[in-house]
Amino acid sequence: MPPPPLVFDAHLDLAMNAIEWNRDLTRPLAEIRRREAHLRDKLDRGRGTVCLPELRRGRVAVCVATQIARLEHDAFSPVFGWHSPAQAWAMTQAQFAWYRAMEEAGEMRAIRSRAELEAHLKEWDGATEAAATRLPVGYIRSLEGADSLVTLAHLGRAWADGLRAIGPAHYGPGVYAQGTSTEGPFPARGLELLRAAGELGFILDVTHLSDACFTQAIELYRGPLWASHHNARALTPHQRQLADDQFRALVARGGVVGVCLDAWMMIPGWERGKTTPQATGLRLEKLADHIDHFCQLAGNARHVGLGSDLDGAYGTEQVPLDLDSIADVQKLPAILRARGYAAADIDGIMHGNFLRFVREALP
Repeated sequence: MPPPPLVFDAHLDLAMNAIEWNRDLTRPLAEIRRREAHLRDKLDRGRGTVCLPELRRGRVAVCVATQIARLEHDAFSPVFGWHSPAQAWAMTQAQFAWYRAMEEAGEMRAIRSRAELEAHLKEWDGATEAAATRLPVGYIRSLEGADSLVTLAHLGRAWADGLRAIGPAHYGPGVYAQGTSTEGPFPARGLELLRAAGELGFILDVTHLSDACFTQAIELYRGPLWASHHNARALTPHQRQLADDQFRALVARGGVVGVCLDAWMMIPGWERGKTTPQATGLRLEKLADHIDHFCQLAGNARHVGLGSDLDGAYGTEQVPLDLDSIADVQKLPAILRARGYAAADIDGIMHGNFLRFVREALP
């Protein structure tokens, strides 16, 4: 029996969890949960779904792993932010240091070029489940929200250090872009960021952009674009989701969208800390609804992948009932087969579409 398909996950906040949540992601998931079960500082304490052993068990051969540190633009914002760009930059550098430590330990492998990608995939292709438990998880480093870039010179430094993707915005207003739940176009500094990122060769992540910024990004950015973790606005109405015309615009540019497993993005009306998977009966089938919607819009299955965001400040209290860890994304192929998806299309959704994209986008 062949091993389960490889997985490309286009969005994980691994370093944020390691540094800010103080999670040793090299340890088994049960141990991590047990170690923090008494803590109450974050809603997902004792409920995490992601660690490196579970990534390997789920055959997540490659992920897009973030650095993230936003500024506090509004003292009343519910989303934490640092008080200065220098502090935010320092946090992203601590996160970068963790990734480097994981490389040195053989736990992870940086992917900065096509050659590094192909060499990494050669190890994973055909590896037995037992062999996969000993392989490093490959990661493409992305900056989620550009607030931490003190100057555009810092963007060049980050590229030289191996950063390959950048999302200008996160939640709320930003230094370089308007983010989730805000309105308006790029400020002048944001337009300069787009030009600089394009000259360097960055993948531009349109996730979290305001609608006006999204439109500008499509019109102005000539490099590769993706939406690392988004669901369909038609199914879960909110500005955070992709509208049908936005998805079509990405398809026209050859982009790929990673569907997300955050419950509030999967079904309407979710209230964080109040709604539960048990009360709603939320299951992985609902993610297949979002996949179906995008595939119908595109007329094919070539522009959808996975961007789980499963460690994005929530855990089992805010994921489908039939998902206990990230390894359970391997339940998706059976769900898609039952809906009539061909084997090649399932492989594309699990890994092939994003791999095709990064093979073209990486230097």
